[in-house]
Amino acid sequence: MRKLLSTCLVGFSLILAASQAFAAAPIKIGALFAVTGPASFLGEPERNTAVMVVDEINRAGGIHGQKIELITYDTGGDATKAVQLANKLIKNDHVVAIIGPSTTGDTMAVIPVVEKAQIPMISCAAGIKITDPVKKWVFKTAQNDSLAVARIFEELRKERKTKVAILTVSDSFGASGREQLKAQARRYGIDIVVDDTYGPKDTDMTAQLTKIRGSHAQAVICWGTNPGPAVVARNAKQLGLTIPVYMSHGVSSKKFIELAGDAAEGIRLPTGKVLVADLLPKSDKQKASLQAFIRDYKKHYRTEGDHFGGHAWDAMMLLKEAISRGATTPAAIRGQIEATRGFAGIGGVFTYSAKDHAGLNKDAFVLVEVRKKGWTLVK
Repeated sequence: MRKLLSTCLVGFSLILAASQAFAAAPIKIGALFAVTGPASFLGEPERNTAVMVVDEINRAGGIHGQKIELITYDTGGDATKAVQLANKLIKNDHVVAIIGPSTTGDTMAVIPVVEKAQIPMISCAAGIKITDPVKKWVFKTAQNDSLAVARIFEELRKERKTKVAILTVSDSFGASGREQLKAQARRYGIDIVVDDTYGPKDTDMTAQLTKIRGSHAQAVICWGTNPGPAVVARNAKQLGLTIPVYMSHGVSSKKFIELAGDAAEGIRLPTGKVLVADLLPKSDKQKASLQAFIRDYKKHYRTEGDHFGGHAWDAMMLLKEAISRGATTPAAIRGQIEATRGFAGIGGVFTYSAKDHAGLNKDAFVLVEVRKKGWTLVK
């Protein structure tokens, strides 16, 4: 009886402690992710990860005794809807910061909203124009497409391949990638012999690839997000294209391998280190964060955490760090994010400044190759 009473008292004490811990008003964080629609392979793991991180923070007692309240909305990958929901988060929900959106197009549409309202936003999209030029209230965690281009071109130069065909999707992500591919080519001694595009909803790229096959291209670089690049991979295999195929970091998840099937074999792409975390040396600064993220995501969702979920992990952890340092207002949070130095996250080691709201360098990317429906590290 005494043991039972003691157990009950301990349980009551824990409940009381938890209620006291969250006696203060919660800190409201907004999230905009493309959970449904064509970009759901980005938004769903991002939403899942953000929920997971916030749950863990709150289970541990919140931040300085304050609960984090995450308010998430699904943009569906629609820029107009993203703007409406950003306004809702700011005017109705009174959030102090926003993470997301998932795509470059949604992010670019929302930027004027957060800049006018002076609410910090940490985008999970990759387009370089999100933070270049710097916008005072906007940061990002996805690696810049400029860094991804540089990683591919470095490999091509090493392999002495100088003639390249590019095939980019005709949306904001593809346009940004195409701009970087063309801008950096001369620096690496690359001659772009074919410059073609495809639509986000196209289901056959045979015509473009036939043109590439008839050119002097020594490699083809496809820039897009699923499902288009998987179609490109399958069409390339059907046509018997023998030159190396490179993809952008926009397909850095097993979803691409599932969609492309056997055609994914041998394809290379730049990616954050999360896909090959186990292959990294113990000395790698990111390894502990990467393994914790992978372990926690698998525990919560019974599947592996990926490159895209990692963008949301970094965004939430950056906010956690800012708030832990005493920042609770939008202005203070913005200032603390900008003051972040050497934060070892999933996407890389982040160092922001007044002149750099992307925070990463080319070391954030590794080059991987698809082998036997998995990833191998290209050294």
